[in-house]
Amino acid sequence: MLIAAQAAASGYFGGLIYLKSAASERCKSLKGTICTMPAQFRYHYAAEAVVATDSHSLFEHLDDPTRLSAHMNRSSRQTAGMCMAIETDGGRGRTVGSHIRMSGRILGIKLVLDEVVTVRIPPARKMWEIVGTPRLLIIGRYQMGFEVKPHSDGTHLRVFIDYARPDGMITNLLGYLFGGYYAKWCTQQMLKDAVAAFAKPVAGPTRSAPLSTAS
Repeated sequence: MLIAAQAAASGYFGGLIYLKSAASERCKSLKGTICTMPAQFRYHYAAEAVVATDSHSLFEHLDDPTRLSAHMNRSSRQTAGMCMAIETDGGRGRTVGSHIRMSGRILGIKLVLDEVVTVRIPPARKMWEIVGTPRLLIIGRYQMGFEVKPHSDGTHLRVFIDYARPDGMITNLLGYLFGGYYAKWCTQQMLKDAVAAFAKPVAGPTRSAPLSTAS
């Protein structure tokens, strides 16, 4: 993971976050809903984009954990070449209380996490959080989620993560240095995959549309 962190160092300052004000702003933005961000999750990152499809189709697509977390199943510089295996229980990660488990190995270290779906309101909102004692290197306990809203050009998608640093001395330091960058990378990968899944083919050269982010 140190190799991956060093390779990603150029994005560090863009990913480092200051959280407290950002977290309170997210709570304020959830009008008509209950803010469910426990105090244990001190750090926050959110990213958003417009996806060229309707809200129901987008929610159905993201409701499948194997699609939403597909970036974790691909070898990349940010994961130092590691691929995480994704497993679900009978609820397939699509019901409140359903579990999603991921595991992998990096530089000889086994990483394991167990998530549980806590909120599911089709086609508007879904949240899940880690349970038990995670074996991770850069971030500790966390909760994630996405929100979808109708938009004139399709559907507005917002992906967020609220997290804490790992407990260990070395891993806490890694979290301090690179946790913000990882949170940014993870949420933006989910956005990019969603945009790509519903992108309409066009003739000639194309380029990716910039993603707006909020922290």
